Amino acid sequence: MLFALGLNSPVMAQGAGSTKVVYHIDDAETQGLKGLRNIRNHLDTSPQTTIIVVTHANGVDMLMEGAKDKKNNVEYAPLVGALKSRGVKFEVCEITLKNRNLKKDQFIMDADFTPSGVVRVADLQYKDGFAYIKP
Repeated sequence: MLFALGLNSPVMAQGAGSTKVVYHIDDAETQGLKGLRNIRNHLDTSPQTTIIVVTHANGVDMLMEGAKDKKNNVEYAPLVGALKSRGVKFEVCEITLKNRNLKKDQFIMDADFTPSGVVRVADLQYKDGFAYIKP
């Protein structure tokens, strides 16, 4: 009986499949380039990992058309596109869009949208068993 209960535990269930990770970015200036490099390195080491990047607040800036890292003058879109081609999903908080008066067409084609970035991060962790990383 105890053995059967152990197989149904979240820890056992997570160990059975590939790793799932949510990267949480709420400030593109301090986390954008570092986060994209972390994700690239993550996939280089563990290519089967499922990764979802959730952006909100100033983190959404890295997914806007023409956005660049200010320190290094590196454009984000090609880096995001390369990671998207490896299965990474990038999500933008719609509450942030409303609060900052932004439109979906201001974002790169590789961006998806979620009603609330904070709720999405919480749901991915609690309901879907994603590990949490904030670069």
